[in-house]
Amino acid sequence: MRIRVVGVGMGPQHVTAEAAEAIRSCDYVIAASKNDADGLLAVRRSIAASYGVEVVAVPDPPRERDDPADYPGAVRDWHAARVAAYDTVLRERGGTAGFLVWGDPSTYDSTIRIVESLGIDFDVVPGISAPQLLAARHRIVLHGVGQPVHVTTARRLQDDVAAGQTNLVVMLSRTLDLTGLDDWSIWWGANLGTDSEELLAGRIADVVDSLEPARERARDAAGWVMDVCLLRAPA
Repeated sequence: MRIRVVGVGMGPQHVTAEAAEAIRSCDYVIAASKNDADGLLAVRRSIAASYGVEVVAVPDPPRERDDPADYPGAVRDWHAARVAAYDTVLRERGGTAGFLVWGDPSTYDSTIRIVESLGIDFDVVPGISAPQLLAARHRIVLHGVGQPVHVTTARRLQDDVAAGQTNLVVMLSRTLDLTGLDDWSIWWGANLGTDSEELLAGRIADVVDSLEPARERARDAAGWVMDVCLLRAPA
């Protein structure tokens, strides 16, 4: 058996030549199915079909999402349940299985950790990441000349700002606490690279009231929403 972890960016238009060849080499693709109207599963089916590869949908185990007291523990339990579900399919089918990762597998994605736990030989093909596309859409560089950019999650945002971070890419933002950041600048995008894409930029105090309506428009249009932003302190 073999596994190929393939980054596919934000949809078929972002599949690189290397990723396309990797998908063609698979006997099938394994994909989590969250519900009957899973829009991200539909995108994965579309990508796989373009290369003549079957998708095996695996019901995604439930996960506690409402800010559990032990967030790392909740994620570990969820990952363990995913490993067990995928292992069953892999042992039954054998061959070469593909996992199509939204964006790039290197950043805030669990696929590599899960695949490592399966104990099966695997390789990784990179994809276009959300921060890359955010920068392209807003025609910006993510950092100042010779300066760093801090990549974090919305859950950690306020702690990271308190620790002195002044230039942050923020991902996994189911909620975005921008308290105390009125004079900061934001470059924000949701469902980047898709027909439901939404973009906003400006001084936070000037655009904050528009963020949630834009998020909901993206969710209503696609059935799901993923957003990312760059936050920068005033010079």
